[in-house]
Amino acid sequence: MPDVAVEGGIVDLMVGLPPAPGDMSWRDALRPLLKDEQSLGGFAHPASYMFKNLPSERFADDPPRAVLEAMDAYGVATALITVHPDNPVSVRAVTEHPDRFIGAVEVDPNAGVAGVRALRHAVETLGVRAAAALPAGTFPQRPLDDAAWFPLYTACIDLGVPFLPCVGIPGPRIPFAPQHVMLLDRVCYEFPELTIITRHGCEPWEELAVKLMLKWPNLHYSTSAFAPKYYPQAIVDYANTRGADKVLFAGYFPMGLSYETIFEQLPNVGFRPEVWPKFLRGNAARIFGL
Repeated sequence: MPDVAVEGGIVDLMVGLPPAPGDMSWRDALRPLLKDEQSLGGFAHPASYMFKNLPSERFADDPPRAVLEAMDAYGVATALITVHPDNPVSVRAVTEHPDRFIGAVEVDPNAGVAGVRALRHAVETLGVRAAAALPAGTFPQRPLDDAAWFPLYTACIDLGVPFLPCVGIPGPRIPFAPQHVMLLDRVCYEFPELTIITRHGCEPWEELAVKLMLKWPNLHYSTSAFAPKYYPQAIVDYANTRGADKVLFAGYFPMGLSYETIFEQLPNVGFRPEVWPKFLRGNAARIFGL
């Protein structure tokens, strides 16, 4: 990983503000969809069967300070975090440190017009720069090409913010159908002005994701939720050829991965030297206007 790759500082497109010690509110958010005993009460993480060694930093008494210290230690200049308008910690992070934190707000197609208004409010009053979603986690579940999403897609275009959906089989034990990669084909067709950056790997359809990125100029890929040693070979090959402007770094710190693990493994990813600056900063800086 050449030094030029981090000139200006890395942009990480998926960082979590760690909750207070012992906080398991993620389970409440997914509870309507959970059925198995481990998910309902045993798991410490929505996908504990995948993440065996959870980072010690995933809880903190002062979340913004803890995350900033970790970012500084590893050369991360800017992090995209989820902002909950009713969570003062996340609001404080983006308002007190606008040069370090940029915000994404979770959107819900089942909220209807109220959801569109909430997205607009977050962008206009909190400076949020993206809309994010776990389509498989909506209740009822809404596939990415369901018309219930369309008002949110239109709002993203009007507001000039990208849409970051989790795509591929989700970690939580919930049905994956709403996140099948093929659903993006219709979304990109109906909304060519919507900038889309997929999250969480698109697996096991990463080769289809590459085909769709070749087809649709508005479709991009971020590497969240997978340690670098597990980056799909199809994505690495694509970044090294025609996709250098389409693949972006997202780490998943501290929810499931430590920065120590991420940055220990990153140099072994087989990106060509000219890809690193775009992957670690340039593509995100262009899309988010940094």
